[in-house]
Amino acid sequence: MKSDPAQPDPDKPDRNKKQICHFEDIKCMEDLTRVSNEVIWQNFERLTAFVFEKNDFLAVTNTVKTLKKRRRQYDVIAKTNNKTFLVECKKWAGNRSRLSALKRAIERHIERTEFYRYLTRENAIPIVVTLVEEEIRSYEGVPIVPILRLNSFINELDKEALDGEWQSCNSPL
Repeated sequence: MKSDPAQPDPDKPDRNKKQICHFEDIKCMEDLTRVSNEVIWQNFERLTAFVFEKNDFLAVTNTVKTLKKRRRQYDVIAKTNNKTFLVECKKWAGNRSRLSALKRAIERHIERTEFYRYLTRENAIPIVVTLVEEEIRSYEGVPIVPILRLNSFINELDKEALDGEWQSCNSPL
């Protein structure tokens, strides 16, 4: 039987600290801060999905879409009320400058969003969720949301404004 990678492995106690995944135990911002810093990057994606799920979204992680020989992977796809949010998760930390890498990641995420929209005909909206507050809040119209502000972002989301911004992304590949 294959073990669940989100569950701590009792045979590897050093890794248990990094595999915190009992997100239901998050009761306050301090809990969210601790968990978001401690989880491995795969569970950071799962934590992001969990926040969407707590806001009545259906969220799946690590999804691959393919068309002919083109293959694109999505960290989190969150859906509610005929809306689809494609979430790129970046658990980058440290003091090095991340701005240019973040911009490149967003440009690739925009391309993946266009691919998804073309393939599914869904009105997909890209979002980037980060571990830390970045120097910019958006790039090329894509919101950059720290995990600690994701719940507020979802609750304050002006979905109609985002719809208009991404109508032009339905071009063929």
